[in-house]
Amino acid sequence: MLAIATSVGAIALLQVPQLQRLKTRSQTAPIASIRGDLETEKARLNLLQMLPAFGFENLIADWTFLNFLQYFGDSQARERTDYSLSPDYFEVVLKHDPRFLATYTFLSTSSSLYAGLPERSVAITAKGLESLTPTVPQGSYYVWRSRGIDELLFLGDAQAARQSFTTAAEWADASGTPEGRASAPLSRQTAAFLASNPNSKYAQFFAWTMVLNNAPDDKTRNHAVDRIRQMGGSVIPNPDGTYQLRPPTQD
Repeated sequence: MLAIATSVGAIALLQVPQLQRLKTRSQTAPIASIRGDLETEKARLNLLQMLPAFGFENLIADWTFLNFLQYFGDSQARERTDYSLSPDYFEVVLKHDPRFLATYTFLSTSSSLYAGLPERSVAITAKGLESLTPTVPQGSYYVWRSRGIDELLFLGDAQAARQSFTTAAEWADASGTPEGRASAPLSRQTAAFLASNPNSKYAQFFAWTMVLNNAPDDKTRNHAVDRIRQMGGSVIPNPDGTYQLRPPTQD
């Protein structure tokens, strides 16, 4: 019991956020100092990957995700360095709570779009999917969609993306929820476009539409809007914050 208490205490100490201090220094501290702090943070995350949780899995996952939000939200520091720690956070989060569905969108956005590490994003997602089913937890089909988006837009692997979108549609149909059944056609249509044309602009348009509709921040939304317009699609903002979207005129 003493060993367990000591280990839990060590985890708690490791989880004390250091990132608030980084945030206040992000404008003025020498870049070498910021990078040193990030190396310390990386070592902490690596240690959390190895330490046993002793029943505190959800606590560790939640706390690590909150630390990630501080890291991701410190745009001044990220502009001076990079987003390369993003997948390290999610390796910890999803190891301890692979059914934490809300985090998969942040995983894809931060690791694939900003850190430029889609291979790690897909690998972490694939590991998480081993603990999911079409009905547990509710909405699991979104994880297959997230994987398909990474494979299509950031890895350029149309064949893998087609399979992921097909599975997303199957899980959405099997979910037994109105939301799932309503979302299935979009994934199925995206897979059909990829089956007929691996370079389909329509498939990319629908993938960027999914990114836009699930974007966790304005920067991601703006990036998705730019990419849709670059491929010839139309994006018209509505007063309520939604968008009118039209695909490119040619595939």
